[in-house]
Amino acid sequence: MSEKLSKTALTPATHTTPPAKFSHGVRKGNVLQVAGQVGFGPAVEGQAPTPVGPTLREQTLQTLANVEAILTEGGATWEDAVMIRVYLTDTAHFAEFNEIYNEYFASLAQAPAARTTVYVGLPAGLLVEIDALAVLG
Repeated sequence: MSEKLSKTALTPATHTTPPAKFSHGVRKGNVLQVAGQVGFGPAVEGQAPTPVGPTLREQTLQTLANVEAILTEGGATWEDAVMIRVYLTDTAHFAEFNEIYNEYFASLAQAPAARTTVYVGLPAGLLVEIDALAVLG
């Protein structure tokens, strides 16, 4: 019989404690799932999270940094990412998002699979949400 793998919840110091019973990321064995992240700036004790700015570029770069913080907390890098899912709030943002994404990941040896869709359920002012799946090793 094989040994049961432990599950570790991940919340980097840069992130606020989730408002409900979920984790920003979870690692089990060599699999790390990053929950949907948005363009909130680093956590400030006693303050609600706020978007870093009104533009797609500002929010996308912060969102990618937030995903990366969880990958790092779990012992992974973008090179370990096998799937990235992106949720935009406006179809007009696809071209600009793709430019930002391509710049950000220009140095990756192998690009992960990716999916981008339009989602209208983000809180007011947020333009993008990104989650990722990584496999370490």
